[in-house]
Amino acid sequence: MSPSASRPSNATLVLLASLYCAQGLPSGLIAHSLPVLLRQHGVDLALIGLLKLLALPWLLKVLWAPWVDRLASPRLGHHRGWILPLQSGVVVCLAALALLAPQTLFGSGLWLLLGLLVLINLLASTQDVATDGLTVRLLPERWRGLGNSLQVGGYKVGMIVSGSGLLLVIDPLGWNLALGLLAGLVLLMSVPILLFPERRLLPFQPALAESALGPRLLLNHYRGLLAQPGMLLWLAVVLTFKLGDSLGSPMIKPMLVDQGWSTAQLGQLTLIGSLAGIGGALLGGLLYARIGVLRALILFGGLQALGIAALALLVGQGANTVLVYAVTLFEQVADGMSTVALFAAMMRMCRPEHEGADFTLQASAQVLLSGFVGAGSGVLAKGVGYEGLFVAAGGLGMLVLVVVLAHAQVSGRGRLASS
Repeated sequence: MSPSASRPSNATLVLLASLYCAQGLPSGLIAHSLPVLLRQHGVDLALIGLLKLLALPWLLKVLWAPWVDRLASPRLGHHRGWILPLQSGVVVCLAALALLAPQTLFGSGLWLLLGLLVLINLLASTQDVATDGLTVRLLPERWRGLGNSLQVGGYKVGMIVSGSGLLLVIDPLGWNLALGLLAGLVLLMSVPILLFPERRLLPFQPALAESALGPRLLLNHYRGLLAQPGMLLWLAVVLTFKLGDSLGSPMIKPMLVDQGWSTAQLGQLTLIGSLAGIGGALLGGLLYARIGVLRALILFGGLQALGIAALALLVGQGANTVLVYAVTLFEQVADGMSTVALFAAMMRMCRPEHEGADFTLQASAQVLLSGFVGAGSGVLAKGVGYEGLFVAAGGLGMLVLVVVLAHAQVSGRGRLASS
């Protein structure tokens, strides 16, 4: 890791934060606000459960990510040429929702609502491919931790605004004005990329756009990525690094519910925890620039495992509010730090001119396995109890650090060890 790389300009940091915040705004609406609003309008729980399926474009984007890396606009710039129209499409979809009556959308027009939400996720997930590619190209290695702090923090801020924030204002403002404001916020987040001089800072590369674009592009692209030295072992790191967190964290709120915590108390804990996670992400990015990628993965991964295991201390201690906040906020800070370290390391493994698709494959692989493990957390908690679950999850988090060290040793004094 070069210690001489200068810190990115404030304009670059604002640009990246705005792009990731723009992704979080519609995501918070779908994940947090709509389930509440749909249920309030009497929508069946089974249909509300379908909202999870609307996120499929975020998993399937690996199938079209190579084309995002290959196709470019000579006039707008490579990444800017994708981001501007895609983000504009999200604004149009949100504006369409704002113009429709909620009684229609949550009644006879429910399938129109779901269709627009799928389209929003398709647009936002594709924007994410271009944004990740832009981030890798803009940031020197030393500062990619800070860049991923902005990614995690910006996305969470967007989620908070459109999740908790929207639920707070929708009664006094009404559905139409609240959604209109949300569309306006996404439009506001588009100003930095509109003003970004990509053609000057990151010149258009005609050769890149003229590469083979046929059906074999997907196979050739990922075959080339997997052929990189140490890549298979690195993918093992990506797949396992967050498994302890994925196994333990879904059961935090159910445990507190069983110990008598109210919805309001959990809502407050979630909001403060999200802010702590943002703080952890910022701290992790700053420390990453000082200690390097391998030390960051080991240190932050160890803190993450410790935080999950410490949740076992809360079993039977629900009345001890101070202890609950201390442990859960520590876990959130550690989660933010470890996520930043992992994402920064994933960017390090991307090939030049393949940044967006290479990062997308790693991110999708990590989310897929973590989702399956998280889905089994309830079954394990039922079998061994909350205490056993959290201790096992913490132990798993520590165990996977061995994979990190193995990769650092095997990959040629590795791309990790060289930091």
